[in-house]
Amino acid sequence: DPLGTPESVRSVAATGAGLFALELIPRITRGQAMDVLSSQATIAGYRAVILSAFELSKVFPLMMTAAGTLAAARVFVIGAGVAGLQAIATARRLGAIVHAYDVRPATREQVESLGGKFVELALEAGDAQDKGGYAKALGDEFYARQQALMASVVAESDVVITTAAVPGKPSPRLITAAAVAGMQPGSVIVDLAAERGGNCELSQPDRRIVEHGVVIHGPTNLASEVPLHASQMYSNNVTRFVLNLIKQGRLTLDLEDEIIRETLVCDQKQVTSPRVRELLGITVPGTGGEPAATTAAPAPASGHLPVLRQKDDPRGEEGQA
Repeated sequence: DPLGTPESVRSVAATGAGLFALELIPRITRGQAMDVLSSQATIAGYRAVILSAFELSKVFPLMMTAAGTLAAARVFVIGAGVAGLQAIATARRLGAIVHAYDVRPATREQVESLGGKFVELALEAGDAQDKGGYAKALGDEFYARQQALMASVVAESDVVITTAAVPGKPSPRLITAAAVAGMQPGSVIVDLAAERGGNCELSQPDRRIVEHGVVIHGPTNLASEVPLHASQMYSNNVTRFVLNLIKQGRLTLDLEDEIIRETLVCDQKQVTSPRVRELLGITVPGTGGEPAATTAAPAPASGHLPVLRQKDDPRGEEGQA
């Protein structure tokens, strides 16, 4: 986790090894086939709904029987990223009434296309994502107001699935202990952001707890509970990534390729990722001029693929800010 533990990248860089982090693949069309986060989030979103359906003390779909009518479960999904959208789709397939919220108003169309109802809160999030397409932190004042406005929706829900995460930062706190206390006993919360502190104040990583009669799960690797398809998707992502590195039979570090540039976190004893550099306080001196042409390194005696590198590294030496 280069953004969560950047010091580990510095340690690897000191060995001279080259290191790629597939978590940093930019959210661009060409990178979709290599996007490991999206692949695993898809499985996690699906599995979160299955887990909540198992735990809930009522059925998901509306049932009209001779013994009476059973109301459909109400599911609230927080975060309409990959995991959230898959959770919405899965809950709808099971017959639940689904509401969803995201700080990005542009996700409304995606939520509604899956049969969900978009929850509008009187909040102005501004620019809620970075240039790579990932969510970014919005400040304590924003989150405090968000908690207050969201509490009423949480109280009316049988199931709440939270998916809001910010790479390299603690998960935003969206559901307070008071909001949990306002839910009906037997309700379920699945907090997919528990690994970095959780969206729910009461969730604990990899534990099932019951507070105020509400079952709270904090899984940190829910995709592993669907191992066949999770592994299939991951292996396909890695294969596509490696194929993108190979040009004419050579392993090529083409830093003009956005995918390679963004995922290469260290090389030739330097931390190369701008995002990791920022976390470590490493500055990059200006180089002035165009990057040098690429040249092929001699083929190693071991028979491994030769590596094509930039002849003169334009990144400069590391320096402490």
